[in-house]
Amino acid sequence: MDAETHFTDTNPDACTPRTIAAVQRTLGLIQSDDLYSKVEAAKEIRWLTKTSQRCRRQFSAAVAPLVDMLSSGSAEANEAALLALLNLAVKDESNKVCIVNAGALVPIISFLRSESSNLQEHATASLLTLSASSVNKPIIGASGAIPLLFEILRYGSSEAKADAVLALYNLSTHTDNLSLILEAEPIPPLVDLLKTCKKSSKTAVKCAALVESLVGFEEGRTALTSEAGGVLAVVEILESGSLQSREHAVGTLLTMCQSDRCKYREPILKEGVIPGLLELTVQGTPKSQSKAQTLLRLLRDSPYPRSELQADTLENIVCNLISQIEGEDQSVKAKQMLAEMVQVSMEQSLRHLQQRALVCTPSDLPIASCASEVSSK
Repeated sequence: MDAETHFTDTNPDACTPRTIAAVQRTLGLIQSDDLYSKVEAAKEIRWLTKTSQRCRRQFSAAVAPLVDMLSSGSAEANEAALLALLNLAVKDESNKVCIVNAGALVPIISFLRSESSNLQEHATASLLTLSASSVNKPIIGASGAIPLLFEILRYGSSEAKADAVLALYNLSTHTDNLSLILEAEPIPPLVDLLKTCKKSSKTAVKCAALVESLVGFEEGRTALTSEAGGVLAVVEILESGSLQSREHAVGTLLTMCQSDRCKYREPILKEGVIPGLLELTVQGTPKSQSKAQTLLRLLRDSPYPRSELQADTLENIVCNLISQIEGEDQSVKAKQMLAEMVQVSMEQSLRHLQQRALVCTPSDLPIASCASEVSSK
């Protein structure tokens, strides 16, 4: 389901005779030549369309004059028109398409560069809503909006970042936009967002989903493993995210491992993924459980010496879990295995924390990687 903005319809058919009269009066004002009257009309449109889907349809004739206001040069007029258009577009596919066809993208994209944080936020929210339309996705992708949305993701306010990643997720569901997203070097800002956002939030879900789509490409996989803490950020979502975000996280790691097990198994194992995967085989969604089981099979033949991962305990438990996971008592057997895993998990977590505390050393990373990590801090 495509993400939209924060507005919801409490009564989508609430259009009384008084409201109908207000709509007609406001339509007259928005088409006048007086900018002050147009601003007041835009504010009225925003208010009338906030909770009424029927009013949104009745104000479709206001789209063109509102789009014209976006180029008026008046900050007040720009904001009033943008907010009115935003409400007109919510949950109305026809208005979404009309707004883009009327030429709104050029001024909206210019607002992404505005020094006004309010205007930046409103423009980002507008692109989020407009990008929910399948008709608009390729048009927005071709408009040059994607690199600017990543600039918002890097430097915008918290609210703008959240809307930007949802807009980018919407755009990513159109296949042709994925190459444009990859060109914008998306992994570093997405990893930063995964690290800082609330793990159970919608932002985390869409961010994890976007990363999952990007690791379907070699450049996306390489960028994630090259980014300091990139794989770790995905593992942490797998461990403590919502059911949806955990599904995307395990999908990301599975895609990587299936593409080149020898190349990506070690970076994944280094981040202590096994306990989270075992838990997911019991507590995840059906898709998560299946993906976690498949990933465990790919990871169980560890490239580490047995002494490093205590393969005599950890790998045996994993293998036993995998061999017994199928059958009518799947959940009971898996939970029994998880109980056996507790002690090993605690020991592994302690070792993993010690490893994370170590700065790059010649024994585990090349000198070039050390320099890269230092320069990125």
